[in-house]
Amino acid sequence: MLQPVNGKFDMPTLPYGTADLAPALSQESILFHFGKHLQTYVNNLNAALPGSGFEGKSLEEIVKSAEGGIFNNAGQILNHTLYFLQFKPASSSNVPTGRIAELIVRDFGTFEKFKDDFQTKGAGLFGSGWVWLSATDNEKLVITQEANAQNPITKDLKPLLTFDVWEHAYYIDYRNRRPDYLKALWNIVNWNVVNERLG
Repeated sequence: MLQPVNGKFDMPTLPYGTADLAPALSQESILFHFGKHLQTYVNNLNAALPGSGFEGKSLEEIVKSAEGGIFNNAGQILNHTLYFLQFKPASSSNVPTGRIAELIVRDFGTFEKFKDDFQTKGAGLFGSGWVWLSATDNEKLVITQEANAQNPITKDLKPLLTFDVWEHAYYIDYRNRRPDYLKALWNIVNWNVVNERLG
């Protein structure tokens, strides 16, 4: 649960340096996407909280019940936090391990089939949004497309992994080549984090 501190939400702390995800995501991209876009959502939500009825509530609680601007900014903070904290510097053979690896094989057949399905959903989402891997209450894995600031928790799903397909997430490094961006992100996914989210 992402909690406010002294009535305000803070920026998450990256577990890597801003240049550490290159070439999948360049330092310029991280500085722009994390440092400017996410900071703006945090500032906007903090400015809107006083008198809103959402003071002191966790980010997840706000996303589940808010509407309008408060929902949009809270949703983008939650989504971006899950996105940025799931990465690590690239490794040559980056594949799932542990429980998430078992569930991917059970529910999708192979990791390659899962990647293909995930990338197809991400590339095919019209406009701005997110593609998610989530788990149901009984640990069945599902891939969903969520528009704009939506998050799977509004559907009673547990979000595990997400790729941001808003254009600002990839335009600096990939211009309009969204499929190339989606393919590159597999090299930097931290599967230990995904397993931790699974619980």
